[in-house]
Amino acid sequence: MGHSDADALTHAIIDAMLGALSLGDIGLHFPPSDPKWAGADSQVLLTQVNQLISDRGWHIGNIDSVVIAEQPKLKPHIQAMRDRLAATLSLEPEQIGIKATTHEKLGPLGKEEGIAAYAVALLQK
Repeated sequence: MGHSDADALTHAIIDAMLGALSLGDIGLHFPPSDPKWAGADSQVLLTQVNQLISDRGWHIGNIDSVVIAEQPKLKPHIQAMRDRLAATLSLEPEQIGIKATTHEKLGPLGKEEGIAAYAVALLQK
């Protein structure tokens, strides 16, 4: 569940990119209070944020991320996820790291009540 398409990984990457330039977070640029973002494709948001950093003279060096989820098992999908993000950002898949882990059945994440994703983006001038 989420306001846009609830793509936790892409949202974490967007926040990492915005944070690297002190440009706020995804909620500042695409507020959930604005109905035009309801059901939005996160890849479209990612493209807009990539353009925002490019307009400021920056580009992505690499991205590293981790998704924490009991289900679905992501290992079989990681390469396709890397390929899609790379295509959206005009990067090589090797510039995008995605790891997946579980929460070992502990807490809300372990009880499959949610998914968490964390990302770090290296931006270069």
